[in-house]
Amino acid sequence: MRRFWLSQAYLPGGWARGVEIAADAAGMIQAVTPDRPAATDALPLDGPVLPGLANLHSHAFQRAMAGLAEIAGPAGDDFWTWRETMYRFALTLAPEDVEAIAAQLYAEMLAQGYTAVGEFHYLHHQPDGRAYDDRAELSWRILSAAEQTGIALTHLPVLYAAGGFGKPATERQRRFLHDIDGYAALLDRLRPRLTGKHRLGMAPHSLRAVPAEMLAEVLRLDATGPVHIHIAEQTGEVAECEAFTGKRPVHWLLDNAAVDARWCLVHATHMTAEETARLAASQAVAGICPSTEANLGDGLFPAVAYLSQGGRLGIGSDSHISISATEELRWLEYGQRLFHRGRNILSGEPGAATGPKLFDAAASGGAQALQQPTGAIAVGQRADFVLLDGNAAQFAGLPLERLLDAWIFSGQPNAVREVYVGGQRVVAEGRHIQCEAIAARYRAAMQKLLNA
Repeated sequence: MRRFWLSQAYLPGGWARGVEIAADAAGMIQAVTPDRPAATDALPLDGPVLPGLANLHSHAFQRAMAGLAEIAGPAGDDFWTWRETMYRFALTLAPEDVEAIAAQLYAEMLAQGYTAVGEFHYLHHQPDGRAYDDRAELSWRILSAAEQTGIALTHLPVLYAAGGFGKPATERQRRFLHDIDGYAALLDRLRPRLTGKHRLGMAPHSLRAVPAEMLAEVLRLDATGPVHIHIAEQTGEVAECEAFTGKRPVHWLLDNAAVDARWCLVHATHMTAEETARLAASQAVAGICPSTEANLGDGLFPAVAYLSQGGRLGIGSDSHISISATEELRWLEYGQRLFHRGRNILSGEPGAATGPKLFDAAASGGAQALQQPTGAIAVGQRADFVLLDGNAAQFAGLPLERLLDAWIFSGQPNAVREVYVGGQRVVAEGRHIQCEAIAARYRAAMQKLLNA
């Protein structure tokens, strides 16, 4: 049994002082005891400690193209023009590049307070579309990056089969494609090694990329693991879905699949009031990625109506133009402020602080979406701790009850000092403990890719 002593800890009931934590050899919390003096056999974490957050939506390879799609085209730009840049970039990546990029990304996530990631992984095959000798080659690269950095991985291999509603896939999508048998074989190959703090789920890419009959087949492959899907991200997607199926995407999905608490509907940006209410009632998680949704010009999720009806949500960094957990939480609120022209929109009730509401929603929703035992410092959860710098200027003079508001809304720099995953330290003095070696491999990969 390993013991920790947290001078200030954010527990499910709020802030507590002098919290002693006992964790077993697997890094799972067995006891939480507040109001204890520091013991000589306990590792002291002296400062405010938060539970780790889950980043529920990641396309790791896109970390390396951040900044490469910010040049205006001759006819204007939107999600669909950005997607063409992404397709071209995806065709350049070798397996070792995928691993180097993912490791850099995961090290950066950990340094921001994310301790688990949902990797929505759709890069499967060689650049010409042929399978690797080992069909899981690129998934192993993602798993290797997670193990190098210490982040907990929920791996979500993507099923991608069509180029749009009723349209065949294109040559540019050739690295992504599977038939149902090949996809089932990939899951079988991965399952034995995704154990411990790693999880395996499924990700039918979207309604436009997975025909209805195939979606029904894939859902029969696993009845218990997480299921993630892109949904209603773009107005063009909504219009195409209505034209092809007679229903909007969220409406169609809720009518045709048993959407429940193991599902994560990523983006779900464009919903009617009826769709919003039905999604909230399903107990699925809405996966909101504010920085990417802003970067791509997607639109704003109807968070006020959704949360007021008991909806669950979590945050992700998606294309990784930002990897800051506080920026995602801040812009989740700021988007609503701009739309509703008010302040403290998601606090939920008069007198409630906005920061804790945002953090609690993202912590619990992210953990649910990834089926990861994180997001709370409590018995049965993993010992994922995020130690903030209590001496940072942004916290000067503040009572603990205002700390989450200050962390989220007072901007930069990053106040995360140390991070532990399963009781093992992976970040010290604000940097990943292997950051230099990881960054060197990333720089070499980027130099090669940009030269090409």
